[in-house]
Amino acid sequence: MDKNVFSKIYKNKKVLITGHTGFKGSWLTLWLKELGADVLGYSLEPPSEPNLFTILGLEKEINHVIGDIRDEEKLYKVFQEFNPEIVFHLAAQPLVRLSYKEPKLTYETNIIGTVNLYECIRKVKSVKAVITITTDKCYENKEWVYGYRENDPMGGFDPYSSSKGCVELITSAYRNSYFQDMGIAISSVRAGNVIGGGDWAKDRLIPDCARSLSQNKEIVIRNPLAIRPWQHVLEPLSGYLWLGALMLQDKEKYSSGWNFGPNDEDVLTVEEVIKEVISNWGRGSYTIDKSNHPHEAKLLRLDISKARYKLKWTPVYNVYEAIEKSIKWYNAYYEGKIEMKDFTIDQINEYIERAKAKKLIWCEV
Repeated sequence: MDKNVFSKIYKNKKVLITGHTGFKGSWLTLWLKELGADVLGYSLEPPSEPNLFTILGLEKEINHVIGDIRDEEKLYKVFQEFNPEIVFHLAAQPLVRLSYKEPKLTYETNIIGTVNLYECIRKVKSVKAVITITTDKCYENKEWVYGYRENDPMGGFDPYSSSKGCVELITSAYRNSYFQDMGIAISSVRAGNVIGGGDWAKDRLIPDCARSLSQNKEIVIRNPLAIRPWQHVLEPLSGYLWLGALMLQDKEKYSSGWNFGPNDEDVLTVEEVIKEVISNWGRGSYTIDKSNHPHEAKLLRLDISKARYKLKWTPVYNVYEAIEKSIKWYNAYYEGKIEMKDFTIDQINEYIERAKAKKLIWCEV
């Protein structure tokens, strides 16, 4: 892998990732390791198998610490011993439907967990940059046809979405009250509906499809007309990594909120995505579950103008390529003929080569 991308900033850097055993966290951990970073991950145990973290064998590749983000004392000891320079905060309860069942767990993990992290950063002297990953659902969703911008109000109908809106406010407060004066750069980042190989979370569209199709079962969908900003997992990760590199170079200029989503034309309905998934898989069928379900947004878009113009960041894949890459990963896994760590690294390399072909600034060497 080309280690020159992101201005070579991550080579030998001490990077702490919370939530590294999750879907996005595992992809980010692997990419950072390939960039030559010294990575420590702090997270709960990986979810029940299959899970991407275990499949990639990452436990042996990094400083792997099992811990709850709500345990401030343990988290602080990790900070004291590791002295990270950069922090990527992904640890969260990330599911809307679970938040209806477990609101207290959701608020404690997402809100108090974030406060615990920021308190640890306040106490140590090593951290130079922090990137907190929230969600596109942090905005007060009015079902507008246009994309939400970074200066639109925070909100959230359900416990998960509102907890992430709170995280945005907390991040802003800590930036203004503490980190700015301490010379610590801190940004929050909001991505769309992230898809890609290795996600097996419940109540997510692509994982539900992969499970059903691998067992020759009919796919069941809840909201066929819901519109989401679908994007491959490597898209927001490239944005996070590039933003982190820039924050280390200019702490004030880049410390703010950022959207990383697809292009406007790459927003599809759930039903349209299902049809693309089945086409790429080569077989399958779906049905619509018409029973009552907890409220979920019907229309959600992100405006990425700020990242496009101020970071010179743009998506590499369109939505159809994102679906294709995702299904190729699942097919390779279920066929069982390929070493999945190598396959996953190959997908990162393919993404970098496409970015180079588009002459994106973060991959210039």
